[in-house]
Amino acid sequence: MGNGSRRDGYPADVGTFAGFVDEKVRAEGVPGLSIAVVKGDRVVWARGFGLVDLATSMPASTQTGYLWFSMTKIATATAIIRLAEEGRLDLDAPADEYYRAFKVVSQPVPVSVRHLLSHSSGLANPVPIRWVYPASGPVPDRRAFVERLLAKNRKLKFVPGERAAYSNLGYLVLGEVISEVSSVHYEEYVREEILVPLGMEQTGFSYPPGGEAATGYHSLRPPLIPLFRAALPRGVVGRRQGRYVALNPFYVKGPAYGGLVGSVEEAARLVLLHLNGGRVGETRLLSVASVEEMQRTTPRGGERDFGLGWFRAAGVRHERPALVEHLGGGAGFWNVMRLYPRESLGVVMMGNTTAYDHESILDEAVRITWG
Repeated sequence: MGNGSRRDGYPADVGTFAGFVDEKVRAEGVPGLSIAVVKGDRVVWARGFGLVDLATSMPASTQTGYLWFSMTKIATATAIIRLAEEGRLDLDAPADEYYRAFKVVSQPVPVSVRHLLSHSSGLANPVPIRWVYPASGPVPDRRAFVERLLAKNRKLKFVPGERAAYSNLGYLVLGEVISEVSSVHYEEYVREEILVPLGMEQTGFSYPPGGEAATGYHSLRPPLIPLFRAALPRGVVGRRQGRYVALNPFYVKGPAYGGLVGSVEEAARLVLLHLNGGRVGETRLLSVASVEEMQRTTPRGGERDFGLGWFRAAGVRHERPALVEHLGGGAGFWNVMRLYPRESLGVVMMGNTTAYDHESILDEAVRITWG
C-alpha cells in the first residue's frame, strides 16, 4: 500500500483499509462494528460500520456504546496499579490481607495481588454462562456473588506463580481488593480515579440514559433458540432478527471482570494512557515504569503469556510487530484492545455479535503508515 497523503489528512491507504473493513463486515454478516486507531499521542482515525440495531437500522458510529466484557480488565488492572503507586497496597502482599473473605481459598503458598493480576494465582475459571442479568431487573449483590463463587472454588488448580491460566474469578477478587483498599465501591473508584480523569465521561457500568447503545446479536439456528433462551436468565434473550437472536440490554454480575459499557471513541483514551507511559495530555495516572511492567509478559507454558492485565498469545511470542492486547467477548459482543508499543500504535475495535474475524482487520490496520 502507498504512503501518500490525502487532503483530509489521512494516509492514502486508509480508504483501502476502510473498504476492507466494510467488505469484511458485509461478507461475515457482522451487524455493526466500530474502530478507533491511536498513533503516538492522538487518535488518528475512527469510524463505525454497519448497524448497531437491525430493527431500527441505526448505523454504528464511534460514539456507540458496547458492552466491553473482559476488556474491562485493563481498567481493573490500571486501578490496582494506581493504588500500588499511591502506597495503598503492595502487589506482592497476600490478597487476603486486603480482602479477608479470600481466606476461604486453600493456598499452599499465599496468592498475591500480582498473582491475580497475571492470572498465575491458580484460581479456577468457572464458566460464566449465567453471570448476567437484565438491565431492567434488580441489581445482584456483587460481593455475595463473588463469595459464593469462592466458596465453590476453594481449591487452587496449581501452586501460585508456577503456571498461568486465565481466571475471571481472579479479577472479581481484585475488584473486592479495590473496594476494600479505597473504601468505596469498585465502580466508584474506577469512575472517579480512571474514567473521569481520562475524559471518559460516557463510559461506565451502565448504559447512559438516552445514549447510543448497540444491541447484541448471537447467530443461532432457529431450533436452538429455546435452548439458548433457557440457558440465560429470563429477560436477556430477545427476538429473532434474521440469522441472529437479539439480546435485550443486560449487565454482567461482576463488574470488575467485564462490566464496562462505552464507545471506541472513549476507549481510545485508555489506549492512549498505556501507549504514552501512563499519561494522556496533562493527566498522568501511572508511572512509565508501571506501564512498562504491565506490558511485560512472562511465558509460563500456557496458551497465553500474561503481563499485569495485558497478554498475548504464546504463538506470537517471536513475531513482529510485538503486541499486547486484551479481548472482551460474551453473548452478543466481541471486542479487542491491542497495543503495538514499538510502533506507538493502538487499535480498539468493538462489534455487536458474538464472534467475527478481528485478526484480519488488525493485520490490515498495522500495515498502514498512519503518520
